Amino acid sequence: MRAGETLRLLFRGPTAIVAAAVLVVLIVTAFLGEQLAPYDATATDVSNRLQGPSGDHWFGTDELGRDVLSRVILGAEVSLRVGAVAVGISLVAGVLIGLLAGYYGRWVDDVLMRLSDVLFAFPAMLMAIAVLAILGPGSTNAMIAIGIVYTPIFARITRASVLSVREEVYVRAARSAGAGDLRIIGRHVLPNVTAPIIVQTSISLAFAILSEAALSFVGLGTQPPDPSWGRMLAEGRGFVEQAWWMAVFPGVAIFVTVLAFNVLGDALRDVLDPRQRQAMATSGATR
Repeated sequence: MRAGETLRLLFRGPTAIVAAAVLVVLIVTAFLGEQLAPYDATATDVSNRLQGPSGDHWFGTDELGRDVLSRVILGAEVSLRVGAVAVGISLVAGVLIGLLAGYYGRWVDDVLMRLSDVLFAFPAMLMAIAVLAILGPGSTNAMIAIGIVYTPIFARITRASVLSVREEVYVRAARSAGAGDLRIIGRHVLPNVTAPIIVQTSISLAFAILSEAALSFVGLGTQPPDPSWGRMLAEGRGFVEQAWWMAVFPGVAIFVTVLAFNVLGDALRDVLDPRQRQAMATSGATR
C-alpha cells in the first residue's frame, strides 16, 4: 500500500486529524520546553504559593510557589522521553523474540514463549514496581522497567504474524533458492509483519506514558525537583480543596496525551487492516 493512500485513509476522519495535531503540539512542546516555559519550573517563591490561575500564572502556582504551567510544559518532555525510550526497548526486544520464536518454532518457540508467559503472569504495574525495587527509583530505571513489562506484548504480536507469513509462497521460494535464515527474516518476513507492530507501538506509547505517571505518582519514577505529570498529581492531591489547579492541569495533560495516542492507534489499525482498508476505500469510492 502506498504511503500517500495510507495517509489519505488515515486522516479522512476528523478524530485522527485532531489526535495527530495534539501529538504534534505535544512533541514540539517537549522539544522547546525550556523556551516555551514562562518561568523556571524548579524555582520556588513561597510568597506566591497556592496562587490561583491569573494573568501572571495561567495555571496557578503550587505549594512552593512554582509555576504550574512551566512544570506541565517541562513534564511533557519527561513523559514523552520515558514513554518513547521504554517502548523502544520493548519494541526491539519483543520483535526479536517474536521473530525467533515464530520463524524457528519447536523448542525455540517453547522456551521464549514460556518466558513471556512468566512476565504475563504478573500485573504490569506490579512487575514494574518489582523491577524498580531492584534497580532503584528514577526516570532511567522507569524506562527499563516499563520496557520489560511491555516486551511480551510485542513478542506475541510479532510471533503470531510470523507464523502465518513463514508459510507464504515467497518465503518458501526464497528458502528453496538457498537464502539464509537471516536474509529471509530481514527481507521477506519482517517487512510483512510490520503493520500490527506499528499499531501496537502507537497504543503502547499511551500505556507507557500512563505507566510513567503512575510510577511517579507513587514516588518510583521521576524524582524531584524534576517535573513529572504523575509527581505533580501526587503533590496536588493534598491540596485539592484549596488549590484544585495543582492536580487538574497535569491530570488533563495525561488524559489528553493518552487519548490522542489511543485514537491515532485505532485509526492506524483500521487503515493497516486489509479488510478495514478495503471497506474504507470502497466507501470512499462510492461517495
